Amino acid sequence: MSMTRRDFAITAAAALTTTSAIDRAQAQATSGTAQNHADHDMSSMPAHWMGSEQIAFLIYPQFTALDMVGPHHMLTSLMGATVHMVAKTLDPVVSDAGLIVSPTKTFEQCPADLDVICVPGGTSGTLAAMQDEATMRFLRDRGGRAKHVTSVCTGSLLLGAAGLLDGYEATSHWAARPLLPIFGARPVDARVVRDRNRITGGGVTAGIDFGLFLVGQLRDPEYAEAVQLIAEYAPDPPYDAGTPARAPAKVKTMIDDMFVGFIAEAETVSRTAFASRR
Repeated sequence: MSMTRRDFAITAAAALTTTSAIDRAQAQATSGTAQNHADHDMSSMPAHWMGSEQIAFLIYPQFTALDMVGPHHMLTSLMGATVHMVAKTLDPVVSDAGLIVSPTKTFEQCPADLDVICVPGGTSGTLAAMQDEATMRFLRDRGGRAKHVTSVCTGSLLLGAAGLLDGYEATSHWAARPLLPIFGARPVDARVVRDRNRITGGGVTAGIDFGLFLVGQLRDPEYAEAVQLIAEYAPDPPYDAGTPARAPAKVKTMIDDMFVGFIAEAETVSRTAFASRR
């Protein structure tokens, strides 16, 4: 029987709390076999390490794949949680980079009361979603009741357009962050921003930090550290140009110029979308 990533996470969690689990893991490694996670001795595991969260990722045509994939990797490591990929229909959804994702729930099928709703960002696809009434109606409904209302990158523009960031601190991709006041939000320059039950991540790769942060909030730091270790998440990029402040001036100017058209269109769409929902 092959061991899935979630089975491996459960084995690791057990190993943190019981010597017998360590012995069992060593025996499995020696024999080259892995038992189903139901066989692990979890008697010493803290009760709050096993949850029952209902988590939904809103996906839509031309969303940015890594905005979703990073936090999805982290949140699917939560023992007991159920993660839904939610879209308008069950037709495959194509990301802006061509990655095809199969939804598991339609808007109507998604649980009414969610523990977490997460919205990834994008560029033209995000602006189109902001103008799609069915998408915005779903987001207002589920986001209005969810325990944690979250986003990654320009997904915060969608939250804002739905009226879910009015009066909250939030972040977004650095290029789009200045648009947040349109929605009544207070922009913060940070990888992850939490304001009450709103948790927003910065641009693209910040979704990994966001997901790991949320794992720590829904379980505890030790659980999150185990997830981080299993993922070998220890960033050490070969270049140091990941923020506007650290990128070379020539590179910063080039990317600024690339975003001019998008930001102008995004401002227009944002003002119209938010005004129509006030």
